[in-house]
Amino acid sequence: MNAPTLQDRTLKAFSVLLGYPTAELQAAMPEIGGVLAAEPRLTAAQRRALRALTDRLAGADLYALQEEYVALFDRSRSLSLNLFEHVHGESRDRGGAMVDLLETYRAGGFEPVTTELPDHLPVLLEFLATQPAATAREILADAAHILQALAERLARRESPYAAVFAALVRLAGATPDAAALADLLAEPETDPDDLAALDAAWQESEVRFGPDPNAGCPVTRELLARIDPPAPPSAQ
Repeated sequence: MNAPTLQDRTLKAFSVLLGYPTAELQAAMPEIGGVLAAEPRLTAAQRRALRALTDRLAGADLYALQEEYVALFDRSRSLSLNLFEHVHGESRDRGGAMVDLLETYRAGGFEPVTTELPDHLPVLLEFLATQPAATAREILADAAHILQALAERLARRESPYAAVFAALVRLAGATPDAAALADLLAEPETDPDDLAALDAAWQESEVRFGPDPNAGCPVTRELLARIDPPAPPSAQ
Protein backbone atom coordinates (compact mmCIF):
# COMPACT_ATOMS: atom_id res chain seq x y z
CA MET A 1 0.00 0.00 0.00
CA ASN A 2 1.30 3.44 -0.92
CA ALA A 3 2.16 5.84 1.89
CA PRO A 4 -0.16 8.86 2.16
CA THR A 5 1.06 12.06 0.55
CA LEU A 6 2.31 14.62 3.05
CA GLN A 7 0.58 17.96 2.73
CA ASP A 8 2.53 21.08 1.90
CA ARG A 9 1.49 23.10 4.95
CA THR A 10 2.49 26.40 3.37
CA LEU A 11 0.27 25.93 0.31
CA LYS A 12 -2.54 24.82 2.59
CA ALA A 13 -1.99 27.94 4.73
CA PHE A 14 -2.21 30.17 1.64
CA SER A 15 -5.41 28.40 0.59
CA VAL A 16 -6.95 29.26 3.95
CA LEU A 17 -5.57 32.82 3.99
CA LEU A 18 -7.27 33.60 0.67
CA GLY A 19 -10.65 32.45 1.93
CA TYR A 20 -13.48 34.73 3.02
CA PRO A 21 -12.71 36.08 6.51
CA THR A 22 -14.59 34.38 9.32
CA ALA A 23 -14.24 34.10 13.08
CA GLU A 24 -12.75 30.63 12.53
CA LEU A 25 -10.15 32.08 10.17
CA GLN A 26 -9.22 34.71 12.73
CA ALA A 27 -8.80 32.03 15.39
CA ALA A 28 -6.50 30.06 13.08
CA MET A 29 -4.13 32.96 12.44
CA PRO A 30 -1.57 32.09 15.15
CA GLU A 31 -1.11 28.60 13.68
CA ILE A 32 -1.05 29.86 10.10
CA GLY A 33 1.36 32.64 11.02
CA GLY A 34 3.66 30.10 12.64
CA VAL A 35 3.70 27.92 9.50
CA LEU A 36 4.59 30.87 7.26
CA ALA A 37 7.17 32.29 9.68
CA ALA A 38 9.05 28.99 9.51
CA GLU A 39 8.93 28.62 5.69
CA PRO A 40 12.56 28.53 4.47
CA ARG A 41 11.59 28.83 0.78
CA LEU A 42 10.52 32.44 1.34
CA THR A 43 12.75 35.44 1.91
CA ALA A 44 12.84 37.21 5.26
CA ALA A 45 11.11 40.22 3.68
CA GLN A 46 8.32 38.01 2.34
CA ARG A 47 7.82 36.39 5.73
CA ARG A 48 7.57 39.85 7.34
CA ALA A 49 5.00 40.93 4.75
CA LEU A 50 2.96 37.82 5.42
CA ARG A 51 3.18 38.50 9.16
CA ALA A 52 1.58 41.89 8.53
CA LEU A 53 -1.32 40.15 6.78
CA THR A 54 -1.82 37.46 9.44
CA ASP A 55 -1.65 40.07 12.20
CA ARG A 56 -4.29 42.15 10.45
CA LEU A 57 -6.57 39.17 9.85
CA ALA A 58 -6.20 38.15 13.49
CA GLY A 59 -6.82 41.53 15.07
CA ALA A 60 -8.94 43.72 12.79
CA ASP A 61 -12.72 44.05 12.99
CA LEU A 62 -14.24 41.03 11.24
CA TYR A 63 -16.88 43.03 9.36
CA ALA A 64 -14.23 45.43 8.07
CA LEU A 65 -12.15 42.48 6.88
CA GLN A 66 -15.14 40.96 5.11
CA GLU A 67 -15.99 44.25 3.41
CA GLU A 68 -12.39 44.66 2.27
CA TYR A 69 -12.27 41.09 0.93
CA VAL A 70 -15.48 41.51 -1.09
CA ALA A 71 -14.32 44.84 -2.52
CA LEU A 72 -11.03 43.33 -3.63
CA PHE A 73 -11.84 39.86 -4.87
CA ASP A 74 -15.59 39.79 -5.55
CA ARG A 75 -16.22 43.27 -6.93
CA SER A 76 -13.05 43.75 -8.95
CA ARG A 77 -12.78 41.50 -11.99
CA SER A 78 -9.08 42.27 -12.43
CA LEU A 79 -8.46 40.79 -8.96
CA SER A 80 -10.67 37.74 -9.39
CA LEU A 81 -9.43 34.63 -7.59
CA ASN A 82 -10.87 32.51 -10.41
CA LEU A 83 -7.75 31.97 -12.52
CA PHE A 84 -9.48 31.13 -15.78
CA GLU A 85 -11.17 34.53 -15.62
CA HIS A 86 -7.76 36.02 -16.43
CA VAL A 87 -7.05 33.47 -19.19
CA HIS A 88 -10.32 32.75 -20.97
CA GLY A 89 -12.61 35.58 -19.85
CA GLU A 90 -15.97 35.04 -21.56
CA SER A 91 -14.60 32.50 -24.03
CA ARG A 92 -16.43 29.21 -24.41
CA ASP A 93 -13.08 27.52 -23.75
CA ARG A 94 -13.59 28.34 -20.10
CA GLY A 95 -16.24 25.63 -19.64
CA GLY A 96 -14.02 22.95 -21.14
CA ALA A 97 -11.11 24.12 -19.02
CA MET A 98 -13.25 23.75 -15.89
CA VAL A 99 -14.18 20.18 -16.82
CA ASP A 100 -10.53 19.29 -17.46
CA LEU A 101 -9.50 20.84 -14.16
CA LEU A 102 -12.10 18.83 -12.24
CA GLU A 103 -10.84 15.65 -13.91
CA THR A 104 -7.28 16.59 -13.00
CA TYR A 105 -8.32 17.01 -9.37
CA ARG A 106 -10.01 13.62 -9.35
CA ALA A 107 -7.07 11.93 -11.07
CA GLY A 108 -4.92 13.31 -8.24
CA GLY A 109 -7.24 11.86 -5.60
CA PHE A 110 -8.77 15.23 -4.71
CA GLU A 111 -12.50 15.89 -4.62
CA PRO A 112 -13.32 19.59 -4.00
CA VAL A 113 -15.97 20.13 -1.33
CA THR A 114 -16.97 23.71 -2.00
CA THR A 115 -19.47 25.89 -3.81
CA GLU A 116 -16.60 27.75 -5.52
CA LEU A 117 -15.62 27.15 -9.14
CA PRO A 118 -12.81 24.63 -9.72
CA ASP A 119 -10.38 27.36 -10.82
CA HIS A 120 -10.84 29.33 -7.59
CA LEU A 121 -7.27 29.86 -6.37
CA PRO A 122 -7.87 28.66 -2.77
CA VAL A 123 -9.30 25.43 -4.22
CA LEU A 124 -6.32 24.98 -6.55
CA LEU A 125 -3.89 25.60 -3.69
CA GLU A 126 -5.69 23.06 -1.51
CA PHE A 127 -5.23 20.54 -4.33
CA LEU A 128 -1.57 21.43 -4.86
CA ALA A 129 -0.92 21.01 -1.15
CA THR A 130 -1.72 17.31 -1.60
CA GLN A 131 0.44 16.78 -4.68
CA PRO A 132 4.16 16.01 -5.16
CA ALA A 133 6.35 19.11 -4.81
CA ALA A 134 7.44 19.02 -8.46
CA THR A 135 3.83 18.97 -9.65
CA ALA A 136 2.90 21.89 -7.42
CA ARG A 137 5.88 23.95 -8.60
CA GLU A 138 5.12 23.21 -12.25
CA ILE A 139 1.51 24.32 -12.01
CA LEU A 140 2.41 27.44 -10.02
CA ALA A 141 5.12 28.27 -12.57
CA ASP A 142 2.64 28.11 -15.44
CA ALA A 143 0.31 30.46 -13.56
CA ALA A 144 3.15 32.77 -12.45
CA HIS A 145 2.18 35.61 -14.80
CA ILE A 146 -1.34 35.67 -13.31
CA LEU A 147 -0.04 35.53 -9.75
CA GLN A 148 2.48 38.31 -10.42
CA ALA A 149 -0.19 40.51 -12.01
CA LEU A 150 -2.41 40.05 -8.96
CA ALA A 151 0.53 40.80 -6.66
CA GLU A 152 1.27 44.08 -8.48
CA ARG A 153 -2.36 45.18 -8.62
CA LEU A 154 -2.83 44.52 -4.92
CA ALA A 155 0.43 46.29 -4.09
CA ARG A 156 -0.83 49.37 -5.95
CA ARG A 157 -3.87 49.31 -3.69
CA GLU A 158 -1.57 48.89 -0.66
CA SER A 159 -3.32 45.66 0.24
CA PRO A 160 -1.45 43.26 2.54
CA TYR A 161 -2.88 40.40 0.44
CA ALA A 162 -0.19 41.24 -2.13
CA ALA A 163 2.24 39.31 0.07
CA VAL A 164 0.47 36.00 -0.62
CA PHE A 165 0.78 36.33 -4.38
CA ALA A 166 4.40 37.45 -4.25
CA ALA A 167 5.16 34.43 -2.07
CA LEU A 168 3.40 32.08 -4.50
CA VAL A 169 5.53 33.40 -7.36
CA ARG A 170 8.58 32.70 -5.20
CA LEU A 171 7.40 29.14 -4.53
CA ALA A 172 6.87 28.62 -8.25
CA GLY A 173 10.61 29.08 -8.75
CA ALA A 174 10.12 30.59 -12.21
CA THR A 175 10.18 34.05 -13.76
CA PRO A 176 6.73 35.05 -15.02
CA ASP A 177 6.35 35.28 -18.79
CA ALA A 178 7.07 38.96 -19.48
CA ALA A 179 4.76 39.35 -22.48
CA ALA A 180 1.84 37.60 -20.83
CA LEU A 181 2.34 39.66 -17.66
CA ALA A 182 2.44 42.89 -19.65
CA ASP A 183 -0.81 41.94 -21.41
CA LEU A 184 -2.55 41.29 -18.09
CA LEU A 185 -1.33 44.51 -16.52
CA ALA A 186 -2.42 46.48 -19.59
CA GLU A 187 -6.03 45.49 -19.01
CA PRO A 188 -8.13 48.21 -17.34
CA GLU A 189 -9.06 47.83 -13.71
CA THR A 190 -12.64 48.39 -12.63
CA ASP A 191 -13.37 50.73 -9.74
CA PRO A 192 -15.24 48.56 -7.19
CA ASP A 193 -17.33 51.60 -6.24
CA ASP A 194 -18.54 52.08 -9.84
CA LEU A 195 -21.53 49.72 -9.72
CA ALA A 196 -22.64 50.34 -13.31
CA ALA A 197 -19.19 49.51 -14.62
CA LEU A 198 -19.06 46.42 -12.43
CA ASP A 199 -22.38 45.17 -13.77
CA ALA A 200 -21.16 45.63 -17.33
CA ALA A 201 -17.83 43.95 -16.62
CA TRP A 202 -19.41 40.88 -15.03
CA GLN A 203 -22.04 40.27 -17.73
CA GLU A 204 -20.80 36.99 -19.17
CA SER A 205 -22.05 34.40 -21.56
CA GLU A 206 -23.37 31.25 -19.94
CA VAL A 207 -20.69 28.74 -18.94
CA ARG A 208 -21.84 25.13 -18.94
CA PHE A 209 -20.19 22.47 -16.82
CA GLY A 210 -20.97 18.99 -18.00
CA PRO A 211 -19.46 15.92 -19.62
CA ASP A 212 -17.22 16.70 -22.56
CA PRO A 213 -17.05 13.74 -24.98
CA ASN A 214 -13.68 14.96 -26.21
CA ALA A 215 -12.14 15.67 -22.82
CA GLY A 216 -10.97 12.19 -21.85
CA CYS A 217 -8.93 11.98 -18.64
CA PRO A 218 -6.16 14.60 -18.94
CA VAL A 219 -2.81 14.44 -17.24
CA THR A 220 -1.46 17.43 -15.37
CA ARG A 221 0.08 18.87 -18.53
CA GLU A 222 -3.41 19.32 -19.98
CA LEU A 223 -4.24 21.61 -17.07
CA LEU A 224 -1.06 23.58 -17.57
CA ALA A 225 -1.89 24.08 -21.23
CA ARG A 226 -5.04 25.87 -20.12
CA ILE A 227 -3.02 28.33 -18.05
CA ASP A 228 0.08 28.79 -20.22
CA PRO A 229 0.15 32.03 -22.25
CA PRO A 230 0.03 31.35 -26.00
CA ALA A 231 3.40 31.44 -27.73
CA PRO A 232 3.98 34.37 -30.10
CA PRO A 233 3.96 33.47 -33.83
CA SER A 234 7.70 34.12 -34.11
CA ALA A 235 8.57 31.73 -31.28
CA GLN A 236 10.82 28.82 -32.27
